[in-house]
Amino acid sequence: MAELLRLAIQKSGRLFEGTQALLKECDIEFSAGKSSLKSRAFDFPVEFYFLRDDDIPTYVADGVADAGIVGLNALKESGAEVTIADPLGFGRCRLSLAVPKGVAYTEVASLAGKRIATSHPRILRDFLKDKGVGAHIHELAGSVEIAPSIGLAEAVCDLVSTGSTLASNGLIEVETVLLSEAVLITRKNLPTAQQGILDQLIFRARAVRKARHNKYIMLNAPTDALDRIIALIPGATSPSIMPLAKKGWSSLHSVVSDHDFWEVIGSLKAAGAEGILVLPIEKMIA
Repeated sequence: MAELLRLAIQKSGRLFEGTQALLKECDIEFSAGKSSLKSRAFDFPVEFYFLRDDDIPTYVADGVADAGIVGLNALKESGAEVTIADPLGFGRCRLSLAVPKGVAYTEVASLAGKRIATSHPRILRDFLKDKGVGAHIHELAGSVEIAPSIGLAEAVCDLVSTGSTLASNGLIEVETVLLSEAVLITRKNLPTAQQGILDQLIFRARAVRKARHNKYIMLNAPTDALDRIIALIPGATSPSIMPLAKKGWSSLHSVVSDHDFWEVIGSLKAAGAEGILVLPIEKMIA
């Protein structure tokens, strides 16, 4: 029987769509109905286990699954002894402290002796201990943001993406406790065969992530301006340059990071570039 990597992923929830999208971009396809607990990929040696986000670290730590995709917040809260193999760059959010609008807050010490509601008691306890602050932690499974309005707590520690949920409940974010994103985790002492499959998965995922943050550009420029333009877009190694039928002109192809894109494009035009075309990149192999 061929070796398989047993990969635990979220059945539904905050990371579900991002996980599905990443696997699809990695050309790993599988079918999963709403009641499915397991599924085998069609063309990659991986078997998926569909679990609750909070359960994934435990399944991996206990060796029931070889690896898993889970939120860093859920991993830290579980305390499971696993290895983070790769950050995945989606599902970004933050675990933050928030207080009702109008409440005086200057620093974490302002919460000394206060009641704080959270679904992440382990992370919050460690954070407060590190800050030397003593507070009463009320653990809730959900709807943390309503705790102050019903008199259960004076503050909350909750996951925040846009902050709209906090605002709608009359709360303001005052302190970041943890920055979170989806991470790929593995169990300890992963066998050689499964490690090889995991390495292939990481290779594909990194190629996809790198492509997401870069754009492929093509432009025409006077040949005597190439030195100036090359200095602006070195590309992965160096730009590709091809002469055009029009004498004294060349075509140049390269890759530009999203972070620098608009600034670079403006500089290219100022340096004499014309006919700039911008294309998305599907995969980018470093």
